[in-house]
Amino acid sequence: MMKIRLLCIGQKMPHWVGEAYNEFAKRVNGDCKIELVELPMAKRSKNSSVAQMKEKEAQTIFAALKPSEHLVALDVLGKQVSTPDLAKQLEHWQMLGCDIALLIGGPDGLHGEVLAKSQEKISLSKLTLPHPMVRVLLAEQLYRAWSINKGHPYHK
Repeated sequence: MMKIRLLCIGQKMPHWVGEAYNEFAKRVNGDCKIELVELPMAKRSKNSSVAQMKEKEAQTIFAALKPSEHLVALDVLGKQVSTPDLAKQLEHWQMLGCDIALLIGGPDGLHGEVLAKSQEKISLSKLTLPHPMVRVLLAEQLYRAWSINKGHPYHK
């Protein structure tokens, strides 16, 4: 079974985020599992720069990664994917025979080192999306992609 871990910078999301995420994540079953891993956001202060915050968050991400995971960064400059594209991507990931880590950065985005070490970079939209919504949207789209691959009617 392939495991997809969503490594997300940011904790203490509104209650509705967890409910919505869990609703879609639990629907994916059998040959695939989605797991949310919330990582602490770097503490902001008036003396800390964006670069320092991104560096701290990068270290948190690297510490949470498993050595065998295929790294996929969500990045505004990544490859735009449609739902059918994501379904094909999901099949490709399953054929790789390893687990996937989908990386969602904090408010300032992902550090360049995280992007450089990612095997793939994808973008869910050209829109700037609130981080809580990204978790829900990504879980729903992974479920939709999985349902396409399984021949379920949800995707229509």
